[in-house]
Amino acid sequence: MALTVDIISPERKLFSGTATAVQLPGTEGLFQILMNHAPIMASLAAGRVKIDGAKGTEYVEIEGGVVEVSANTVTVLAK
Repeated sequence: MALTVDIISPERKLFSGTATAVQLPGTEGLFQILMNHAPIMASLAAGRVKIDGAKGTEYVEIEGGVVEVSANTVTVLAK
């Protein structure tokens, strides 16, 4: 089992794939999403999204946005 992760900006899709963990730059500080995380919505600050997956660790730079987590799906609407 893995998290499904999509990071989307108004211009293009920045990332689409699976992960074992996702670390996000929340407006209140860094936080991490793991499998079976409770559903949440949170605002994001500028920074790096860290995506740990089968291929190793990948990073995506964002300028802020919103994340929604539900049913092992992480959707980031990035600026």
